[in-house]
Amino acid sequence: MSLSRLAHVSIRARDLAASRRFYAEVLGLRDGSRPPFPFPGAWLYLGDDEADFGVVHLIGDDGTDEALSAYLGDRGGGTGGAVDHVAFLADDWPRLRARLTRLGVDFVERTVPALGLRQVFVTDPSGVVVELNYGAGG
Repeated sequence: MSLSRLAHVSIRARDLAASRRFYAEVLGLRDGSRPPFPFPGAWLYLGDDEADFGVVHLIGDDGTDEALSAYLGDRGGGTGGAVDHVAFLADDWPRLRARLTRLGVDFVERTVPALGLRQVFVTDPSGVVVELNYGAGG
């Protein structure tokens, strides 16, 4: 067995609507089809092709949904582990910077020493840090 790529990231979102808006409006992901699970959620896609089953899966978790606990297990009020951040390759930093500024979203910008790789960090409504990586031309 060998791994080929990351399939998706699942985030338990206490405020599903706010998280959905963040990933769609701030990061430009597309809200798309999702199986009829017995709990609330959303699948977000990088583009129009839904063959990859989405890159971010949001799971609505207000701590009271028995169907969610039955399907995914009880996490005891937390995610069961710590995720430091999720990273995406990106392009057109000036366009995203304008969007972040327009929407009032705070960000931190860094450059990786010796690589010239620009990193931009934003935090989603659930507290997950999202890193966007831009090549030297950005």
